[in-house]
Amino acid sequence: MAHHQSAKKRIRQTELRRLHNKYYARTTRNAVRKLRSLTVKSEAEEMLPTVTAMLDKLAKKNIIHTNKASNLKSSLAKHVNALA
Repeated sequence: MAHHQSAKKRIRQTELRRLHNKYYARTTRNAVRKLRSLTVKSEAEEMLPTVTAMLDKLAKKNIIHTNKASNLKSSLAKHVNALA
């Protein structure tokens, strides 16, 4: 158990940051899942930039790795382009 005031504060900050990061990561994962399930090309093309922006923001804040974001964006773009 933490005894110093700064250590207690750090524990509080870390918990809030963890919950914040978890929320945004979960929201982005759901958006990626929704985009993958789309079968209409126009809807998918409309949604792709927003999902890409979400992934970029997560990578920028080190919630997910930069390469993971790039791989996801690439596979989603391939999916959208493959739709008829």
